[in-house]
Amino acid sequence: MDLTRRTAITTAAVAAATAATTGISPAEATHAPHRQRLIPQPKPGTVATDPHTPKRDFRAYWIATVANIDWPSTTGLTKDQQQAELTAWLDLAQQQRHNAVILQVRPTADAFWPSRYEPWSAWLTGTQGQNPGWDPLKFAVEQAHARNLELHAWFNPFRVAMTEDPSTLIPSHPARQHPEWTIPYGGKLYYNPGIPQVRRFCIDAIMDAVRRYDIDGVHFDDYFYPYPVAGQTFHDEAQFAEYGGGRSLADWRRSNINDLVIGLNKAIKRAKPWVQFGVSPFAIWRNKATDPLGSDTTAGAQTYDDLYADTRMWVLQEIVDYIVPQVYWSIGFTAADYAKVTQWWADLTQHSRTHLYIGQATYKVAANADPHWNDPGELSSHLQFNTRYPQVEGNIYFSAKSVRADALGATTLLNQQWYSRAALTPATPWLTRRAPRPIRDLRVHAGHLTWLAGSGDSATYAVYRVAGRRVTSADLADARNLVATVRSGGWVTHWTDPAPVPGATYAVSALDRLSNESPALTT
Repeated sequence: MDLTRRTAITTAAVAAATAATTGISPAEATHAPHRQRLIPQPKPGTVATDPHTPKRDFRAYWIATVANIDWPSTTGLTKDQQQAELTAWLDLAQQQRHNAVILQVRPTADAFWPSRYEPWSAWLTGTQGQNPGWDPLKFAVEQAHARNLELHAWFNPFRVAMTEDPSTLIPSHPARQHPEWTIPYGGKLYYNPGIPQVRRFCIDAIMDAVRRYDIDGVHFDDYFYPYPVAGQTFHDEAQFAEYGGGRSLADWRRSNINDLVIGLNKAIKRAKPWVQFGVSPFAIWRNKATDPLGSDTTAGAQTYDDLYADTRMWVLQEIVDYIVPQVYWSIGFTAADYAKVTQWWADLTQHSRTHLYIGQATYKVAANADPHWNDPGELSSHLQFNTRYPQVEGNIYFSAKSVRADALGATTLLNQQWYSRAALTPATPWLTRRAPRPIRDLRVHAGHLTWLAGSGDSATYAVYRVAGRRVTSADLADARNLVATVRSGGWVTHWTDPAPVPGATYAVSALDRLSNESPALTT
């Protein structure tokens, strides 16, 4: 089809969409719009912005499925009940002006989708391997995207069961088929990270979901090697003897985790370069007393030494796309001060392309021995502190049910102070070549907007509303004029302003899957 004919067809399509949703005649809708202008996006740091209305800000909460922490609320619910609960969590995220959710889909070497590698999760039906009658991951992706939320699928790499007894697993479970892959430890059963076949299997199991579903990210939490349990030994001596290669036990274990993380990131990028890989570790890499490069903390666990996860190296070598240290302490807490830990991570990421988001302990509000958590403003003070460091690009809250509970009104206060406007997710330009082309043929009628995609990589749109008749780059610098983010409707997208302002002017920009933004088109 030649360009002239395609333009005529798409212009007719936008006219038809406008006419159908506004009630004006197709002839009027097809009439040439006012002269339109492209507004370039301002360069960072060139325009004063309000930190309370950031344009880019990753906002999410974790939806934990293990032990039915958040969803489903219990096992054995009907399909309709499970779907209703899940959509309620997505609705809440949208209401809180979040732009993503982190959904746990592989909590214990099982699956919330029809995996080719592992059984259906028992946290769905109460019986491992039992088909729940629907595909939760497929449904979650579709429903999240319908609300213009990113869906980051959360996988636990090595935890097999919440008990040491392998007989609690169904006979077809890979851990039953390969008992030599597992180690009981601390009341749970784990895959042994020291076995190369185990690491390859974990990558394959995760990549099954990456390839088959339109997820936006792959997410790990803080579990690699298990947290140390006093008086117990993680018995991987045989594998260390076979694969250690003259290294110390600790260095060998760290190399196993590095192998998993590096291998998974490469597999993701080969399959779908736009899918991000993020990790949310325990926030202490090492204490300064252990290593002068460590943080000014005295907390017990150190990820480098106890979980064998070299999170500092992953940031410096840009092995992960984003990192979310779980800074689950208050400002002023002696052993691990939120301010000191966050500053350490901000300094670490200053010269790295790895995005830094902070894990926030909503669950501690009004429920912790530290008296700071009895202050409803504690969480809000964390976001205020974060404004000192532009490296901090967002926050994720544990967990969904604590956000909904809104203890002491802390979440309501935080939302009022920091989430009064929508926000775009941080851009990741190093994973894509360019931003989408600007939209075309923007039409506005009585608060109803319709436009054409400028290119096929337009995934979402940002809609700005500016008082008066002229829009400048400065008007796009933060979120004070950002009234909506809209999922692409294909070649034709439309949006209706729920609260139009007389005399206001609209501008619309296009964003790709990695939130790279085009110039904005305005009438």
